[in-house]
Amino acid sequence: MEFLVDANVAYVLLVVGMIVTLMALLTPGTGLFELSALFAFFLAGYAAYYLGINPWALVPLALAVVPFLYAVRFVKWRIPLLLLTIGLVIVGSVLLFPGPDGSLIGVNPLLAGVVSLAASGILWLFVERTFSAMLAPAAHGQHHLLGKIGEARTDVQEEGSVQVNSELWSARSSALIPAGSKVRIVGVEGLVLIVEKIQEQ
Repeated sequence: MEFLVDANVAYVLLVVGMIVTLMALLTPGTGLFELSALFAFFLAGYAAYYLGINPWALVPLALAVVPFLYAVRFVKWRIPLLLLTIGLVIVGSVLLFPGPDGSLIGVNPLLAGVVSLAASGILWLFVERTFSAMLAPAAHGQHHLLGKIGEARTDVQEEGSVQVNSELWSARSSALIPAGSKVRIVGVEGLVLIVEKIQEQ
């Protein structure tokens, strides 16, 4: 475990733990991200216990979250906000652990720059794709079928089934619709489609 008592190793482990924690928050329930984050933080904590940390260096690291979250939402200011985020992360990273000879800088600035850029890129891609997936309209939800044309596979009134886009759905109608008739979806109630018969010309 001696190799862990190194500011550069502890820093990398800490960054890995932070990235995996965010992934766990955005995709809960898998268990893999949570366990990986705990393991990385445990190793980083072991190193920090022996190395010590500069608590005030946590301030720029915490502040880096603010421009990052704004960068996700505001396209116009995305580049300068991301650059500010990376700058704050690098400053906080370099100063987080004291140097072996008692100096102010414990983490190699070049390593901090490379890791900060890589971590910011990974987080950006992960957060953007996750938010895009969360905000995207459902492609196969029942409400997506409103206005679509289908075919009654059975007689439809209080109950029945219709085929829409090669999928079979439960359906009902206010008037009897014979099997084989063309129908239009006019509403949705739970998992049941409300349909009406299309009058043939």
